Amino acid sequence: MSEQTPPRRTTAPRAEQRGRAPHGWPHALVAVLASVVTMAVVAGLGLWAAGAADLPGGAFPSVVAAVVVMAAGGSVGVSGDAGAIADTNAGFSVLPLSVGLAGALVMAAGFLRPLRHRAVADAKELGGWAARIAVLWLLLLIVLGLLARHRFTIALGNSPAAGVGDVLDSTPKVGFEADVPLTLVFGLLWLAGVLAVVLLVSRRAPLPARLLRFQESVRPAAFAMVVLLLSYVALGFVAGLVVAVTRGHAAATFAVLLLGLPNLVWLAFTLGLGTSWEGRVDGPFGLPVPRVLSEVLRTPDDSTLSLKTLAGHDGRVWWLLVVAAVLVLGAAFLMAARSPVRMRAWQHAVHMAVALTLTVLAVCLLTGMSAHYGLSLLGIGDLGGGLSGLVELRPQLWRALVLALAWGLVSGFLGGLLARPVHRRGKVEAGAGPA
Repeated sequence: MSEQTPPRRTTAPRAEQRGRAPHGWPHALVAVLASVVTMAVVAGLGLWAAGAADLPGGAFPSVVAAVVVMAAGGSVGVSGDAGAIADTNAGFSVLPLSVGLAGALVMAAGFLRPLRHRAVADAKELGGWAARIAVLWLLLLIVLGLLARHRFTIALGNSPAAGVGDVLDSTPKVGFEADVPLTLVFGLLWLAGVLAVVLLVSRRAPLPARLLRFQESVRPAAFAMVVLLLSYVALGFVAGLVVAVTRGHAAATFAVLLLGLPNLVWLAFTLGLGTSWEGRVDGPFGLPVPRVLSEVLRTPDDSTLSLKTLAGHDGRVWWLLVVAAVLVLGAAFLMAARSPVRMRAWQHAVHMAVALTLTVLAVCLLTGMSAHYGLSLLGIGDLGGGLSGLVELRPQLWRALVLALAWGLVSGFLGGLLARPVHRRGKVEAGAGPA
């Protein structure tokens, strides 16, 4: 009997399958669901710590949905009603960046996971993978937008408006409702921004062949900026834990950490660079910020928020300048160390200046806030006994960008010089071989 040779296995298809990681609809669904669930959990815990679980009429799920919608860049409008002869007006514009950051990190991981073993991917493939995620993301945003609506009745207590409101049936009510079409537009922009940052930052993200020549100059700088911002968040989280343990008010502190930590620490980042902000806090509403910020902003007219004005209330704020100098220089060193050896110090300075300017621009646009509420009866304003309020915080944008450009040029040049020994050592070790 002749021996039969077993059929030869072809390893090429399997190798190709291993090289081309799957990224179909199930993987997109897992990535989107994980991101939305993470955002809902962070928002729910933050609102629970803030006491929102006790809101009347089963409003808690609607409020959680509204916070997730806002964190994803969506639009939630506020409306008021106080009867035929009364008027209310309200509005707010603020991003709960803790919720958005948590969702963005999970979304980034989900987007990268099927692509992590790839070096190059064509634009059609990346576009198809991103389109699957975008379709499912928009569907979930529609669901969240429909859930994000509720109305509350405002108790006037013993104010003059309470008796008038009872007689004239003008008890004020305020509600919120997501603008679903606008939410879809801004939510899609949010997703596009997250995926673009992932492709710019991560070495594991494959790029089309035409874009590979840009990764040496763009990715080190983008990675350094992400590390810089996350370093501020990490430091702020540690500081928040210390405050919660040593000074009490743990629930309020955790509410701030879970809802608006990046809002505070990235504001501190810009202040450390020398940027000025303008704003005002008026009425019973305030900002969940350290006491010194509230003292500066609670004035009849607009106030300037800067290191100088803050130092008039607490000299310790000058440490923000020291922290900014250390972290920005560290980011510049990291960028230079990850860049090719052939790049010179002036090139690092240019890359750092551009990256830091764009980062500060993004921070200024994301951390500004505006909120107001007013009640009037028979045309007489603020009959609610102090119910009207105003909170505003906006950056002096051009000053911020000029300062970021200067900081970037100086720190990038110094970081390039400091990274030279690291580059030399890496080059020698790479060229060394067995004797």
